[in-house]
Amino acid sequence: MSQPTPRQVQVEFLSPAELNAALADSPIVYLPLGTIEFHSSHLPVGLDALTAQGLCIDAARRTGGLVLPPVYQGTGGGHSAYPWTIMMPSDTAIRSNLQHTLDRLEEFGVQQTVLFSGHFPDEQLDLIDGFAIEWNTDPDKSMHVLATGVNRCSDAPIAPDHAGVFETTLLYAFWPELVHLDRLPSLDAHPAIDPGNDDQGLHRHDNSHPLWGIFGPDPRATDLSTSAVLREFLTAWLSNLVLERMI
Repeated sequence: MSQPTPRQVQVEFLSPAELNAALADSPIVYLPLGTIEFHSSHLPVGLDALTAQGLCIDAARRTGGLVLPPVYQGTGGGHSAYPWTIMMPSDTAIRSNLQHTLDRLEEFGVQQTVLFSGHFPDEQLDLIDGFAIEWNTDPDKSMHVLATGVNRCSDAPIAPDHAGVFETTLLYAFWPELVHLDRLPSLDAHPAIDPGNDDQGLHRHDNSHPLWGIFGPDPRATDLSTSAVLREFLTAWLSNLVLERMI
């Protein structure tokens, strides 16, 4: 049997009968989480949600189940004052959103909901981890919640970063037309000067730095042809996590 198309697993495109049939086959729902956040000049501000959604759709096409539209709310990290960043100041609003959404999913007969975050500072991951623990230890709840983030694949072929090689490559795998490396300063004319070769240092918050707002390896010479490998690796990892908990 062939895999469903992306739209055949996306809740917003389906009728009630189609949704019920999908859950009857596989009672899993993925909820991608992101935010609106500056990712330097070469990437879109919705990157975290876009990559989370892409991986959730890929995984659902393997495991069965459905994918909700991404939640463009997030909290934590060091970019809250950057241009075109809209970050929640605390987890209050996000928790309220998650609580109501998951309450309804349980009523619909979902057996497992996957909270998958493409935004992964400690505050965001602590939020979803804490929420999952509270939910899964509530004796009145029958649905299981799996919470994880795109950075938690420990053996991924590229190490996670912010707007560097990892996020640039991963977004390219789904949305190549949204990656514009030519909008970064020329590598030849403006090499990255990182004291102690520290590509995570606070100096990257200086808007005069050629890699302003990028925390990770310089993406300007990245071989984007490796994007399919990264996408496949992360999809297999997420799919296996989900299926292990459905056995």
